[in-house]
Amino acid sequence: MDRVALRGLKARGHHGVLPREREEGQTFIVDLVLGLDTRPAAADDDLAKTVHYGIVAEEVVAVVQGEPVNLIETLAERIAQVCLKHDGVRQVEVCVHKPDAPITVPFDDVTVTIIRSRV
Repeated sequence: MDRVALRGLKARGHHGVLPREREEGQTFIVDLVLGLDTRPAAADDDLAKTVHYGIVAEEVVAVVQGEPVNLIETLAERIAQVCLKHDGVRQVEVCVHKPDAPITVPFDDVTVTIIRSRV
């Protein structure tokens, strides 16, 4: 399986369990790895035979900016489902970063990574 990766998609969302997170929002960063067969697109040099990563990026940002959820696990799952709706995408790895998580000790990042496949 070939891979198309999008790294560092940034969007402001209002996800979290704390009232402050819901009210003020924060930046979330998303990394994606889309698993698909790129051979048909490469053979014909045809965008229609692969995944349009620009459209995927816009859809993922819309999910982050959309309806708030408590957990970044839920956010990652919603993002995965959006990616799998694209015809050629057979598998997706989603990593959601929450660099401004409300943690009381110094830290660099909090991430949740999931892998989902078409059934």
